[in-house]
Order: sequence, then C-alpha cells, then structure tokens
Amino acid sequence: MSEIVGSHDLLFVTLDTLRHDVARELAATGRIPHLARHLPGGRWEERHAPGSFTYASHQAMFAGFLPTPVGPGPHPRLFAARFAGSESTAPGTFVFDTPDLPSGLAAVGYHTVCIGGVGFFNKQGALGSVLPGLFRESHWEPEFGVASPTSFEAQVARAEQVIAGLDPEQRLFLFVNVSALHQPNWFHTPGATREAGDSRATHAAALEYVDAHIGRLFAAASSRRRCFAIVCSDHGTAYGDDGHTGHRIGHECVWTVPYAHFFLEPGGTTS
Repeated sequence: MSEIVGSHDLLFVTLDTLRHDVARELAATGRIPHLARHLPGGRWEERHAPGSFTYASHQAMFAGFLPTPVGPGPHPRLFAARFAGSESTAPGTFVFDTPDLPSGLAAVGYHTVCIGGVGFFNKQGALGSVLPGLFRESHWEPEFGVASPTSFEAQVARAEQVIAGLDPEQRLFLFVNVSALHQPNWFHTPGATREAGDSRATHAAALEYVDAHIGRLFAAASSRRRCFAIVCSDHGTAYGDDGHTGHRIGHECVWTVPYAHFFLEPGGTTS
C-alpha cells in the first residue's frame, strides 16, 4: 500500500451486516456473478470483524484495523496510524500521522468522499455525523438508507455524479457504506411481505440486488485510472441463530465476515 497510495484511486465498500456464510454460498453457486468475477479465485476471504456493530467496526477500520484474517497472526496491515510497538505495521503498510485513514489520505493529496447508508452516516444528529465528518465530502439522502428498496442504485448514481465532477488529476478515496443488506431487507425477495419479515433468505436476496448494480460502481471508480478496491462486511447479523436476532453480540455469525481486495483496471478488467 505504501506504493499504491499516491498513484491509484482507492475504493472502500462496506456491505453492512453481510454474513460470511451467505456471501460464500452465493459466490459458490453463481448467484453474485459481478462480485465473484473480481474476488481472488472467485472466493471471499474469511476474516474476523473488528467490531460487532457498524459504529464500532467503522471507527476501527478508519483507524486502519480492517477485518483480521482468521489464521494465527500477526497479519501485516494495509494501513496503520503511526504508533510505537505496532506488531502489524509492515514495510509495505501505508503509515499515516493523523488519527484516521481519511485524514491521512487527505494529507497526501486525496479527495476523500463518503457516501453513507445506514443511520450512523445519516448526518441527522451528532452521532450520525461523526463518521461522515472524517471525510472532506460526504453524502446521505433518505434514498440511500435501509428503508429504501432502491438504496444501492441511488448510492451508485451519486458516486457516478461525484466522480464525473472531479478534476481528472485529483486522486480519490471513495467510501461507500451499502445499506441494502441491513434490516429491513424483506422487500428484496419477490412476493415477500412486511409481515413475514426478514430472514437469511431475504438477506441473500439483498446481496443479489447489490451484485446486479455493483458493476457500475466499479466502472466509475476505475474510469480515471487504476483503482485499488476493498470490499468487505463490517459485521454479520443473526437470523435466529442459537435464538439470536440482530448484531452487537459475540456470535460467530456476527464476528465472521467476508473480505476481498483487488485492483480495478481502466476499462473494467480486474487483477
């Protein structure tokens, strides 16, 4: 990353609440072809989330603590704030001297943009302003939120608009928090009803919905130059697992998340 930062645009996508088991299953059965074609070997990497809910996890990730590989570490990190004694800062790590990654990238010339999704990015109160406040430019509309059946399409359209308006020479760090997988997600399954509610199956249908539109986001992010992309979940969520529903709990389905990073080449190829 110490060589990539400065020469590439950067895209960071969090698929909010996406479970690893659902992501793995859909990739293996061909139900998310647009994402799968970019995943190394067509597979998600299994990792552990740095937090069990959106706010905690994103605060950690924006400090450089991306989801951790499940095998024994220490695991070299892509990004790290400079501090003595870090065992996961390696020679290739991009080290920044600010408290968070967005400001660290801004300090080396990046325009930082947040396109929010769930409530912690809605800027409707003090708490919902903390995370988007780390970026030089931030966007949130009700159409981007969890209650919108077309949230991701609206987010992608805003990303396209933002990128089209940038100086071609300006390096970009674009962050998108995808809300579509978060409850409520029942409306992504044809014939489903509000009364029936959300389930593991509607969660999977929401990922299929995201997959249908994510190619546009990847194309926009790589439209100006080569782009380094990170796509992962911030945490999973329970749908009756061992009697649990939701997240902010220490359950395997919450802590285990899918992760991938890859290059997006101009013209739509991947490496």
